[in-house]
Amino acid sequence: MYPNTRNAHSLQNPLGNQHYMFPSQGQRHWEEVSGYDESMNTIRTYQVCNVFEASQNNWLRTKYIKRKGAKRIHVEMKFSVRDCSSIPNVPGSCKETFNLYYYESNTDSATKITPYWMENPWMKVDTIAADESFSQVDLGGRVMKINTEVRSFGPVSKNGFYLAFQDYGGCMSLIAVRVFYRMCPLVIKNGAVFQKTLSGAESTSLVAARGSCIPNAEEVDVPIKLYCNGDGEWMVPIGRCMCKAGYESVENGTVCQ
Repeated sequence: MYPNTRNAHSLQNPLGNQHYMFPSQGQRHWEEVSGYDESMNTIRTYQVCNVFEASQNNWLRTKYIKRKGAKRIHVEMKFSVRDCSSIPNVPGSCKETFNLYYYESNTDSATKITPYWMENPWMKVDTIAADESFSQVDLGGRVMKINTEVRSFGPVSKNGFYLAFQDYGGCMSLIAVRVFYRMCPLVIKNGAVFQKTLSGAESTSLVAARGSCIPNAEEVDVPIKLYCNGDGEWMVPIGRCMCKAGYESVENGTVCQ
């Protein structure tokens, strides 16, 4: 699943210098390393691979992300996962999935300890699985099979939030994370102008937007509405404006002259 980039508006890069890991430094956890993508370009990734150690609980938390008025947040993750069956003598606790969480906050107040590294206070979005995993043969060539998954969550109402990625016994690399929201663009439809409108809190939400007639046009059917769906696309037009007497519609109905 890939985002419709035309109506997707990115929030700040969630990974970078401001991130926290659990357990603390000095123990085996996520670490930042160099690798190669499928085109053999050098990339920096976050990697964890403690499959021979039981009871893993490794967290990687992003910096604080301001939501900018968005009610529903989308997260695109690029990652690779090692095929457990390709690891010699691996225990049955080896995983090929990880968990995605979020935590809302009005301020950037998280510390190395809080919010506590567990579900509740963290809200679980989903367990993320790879469509393709890589084996020792791929690893020998230092080539990772990169998966892309998109998840969304909402409604969100506080000023911002954090994301967290929980490993519980896998061998994987988190390559890139993009956080975005959807917005219906400014459009002229049925002789009316509809301003940019944020999509709703649920994927099935329809947000009503009132339109205003273009210059030299007047309402003939009211109310003038369009609905913004969860993908940031306009639908279900209601009502219309028509050019006043003495004016004609040109440029596909966007101008009365």
